[in-house]
Amino acid sequence: MTTEDSEALAHKEKMVRRDQAFEERQAKATREKGLLIVHTGAGKGKTTAALGMVFRALGNGMKVGIVQFIKGAMENGESAFIEKLRLQGMPIELYTLGDGYTWKTQNLQQDIASARRGWDKAVELLRDPSFDMVVLDEMNIVLKYEYLPLDEVLAELAAKREMLHVIITGRNAKAGLIEVADLVTDMTQIKHPYRSGIKSQRGIEF
Repeated sequence: MTTEDSEALAHKEKMVRRDQAFEERQAKATREKGLLIVHTGAGKGKTTAALGMVFRALGNGMKVGIVQFIKGAMENGESAFIEKLRLQGMPIELYTLGDGYTWKTQNLQQDIASARRGWDKAVELLRDPSFDMVVLDEMNIVLKYEYLPLDEVLAELAAKREMLHVIITGRNAKAGLIEVADLVTDMTQIKHPYRSGIKSQRGIEF
């Protein structure tokens, strides 16, 4: 047997073992439930990852609701595209209820009021049995600055319907939220164009 043949055989045996291990894990995963998903961390891509799941859900005929906290002062591509989807009859609703970055508003009471307005809409969607997935975009920022009580949010999430998927995005996710979540991803920043003096790019940041 040549060295090339030996390497090919070793690779095949390794892949067989990996496939068997995967199939065994799949066989044990029999429970079905709506997931509580958290995308957090300093790196880019938290909302983008959530929207990827949104499009996957829509492709499966699921109804999706999105509430955007903090965001709202600037037009963005995802809002424009979602509006096009909605006009074409896709089962998706987007509510952008923020006033922009908190360091821009510089008004604590305004930020708290905006967060409460967004949360009221979020609760409405969470309790609406027609929705299969609800995204709470930048909710982690709202909780970090304590514009909403964490206990109130956790109580509502604990009471959600069994099969409802909820995705929460934003930096600095609270430990209490991470503890109860089913899936948590921390986006790690390695490089960022801002550090090289590159401004926000259409189609990337907005």
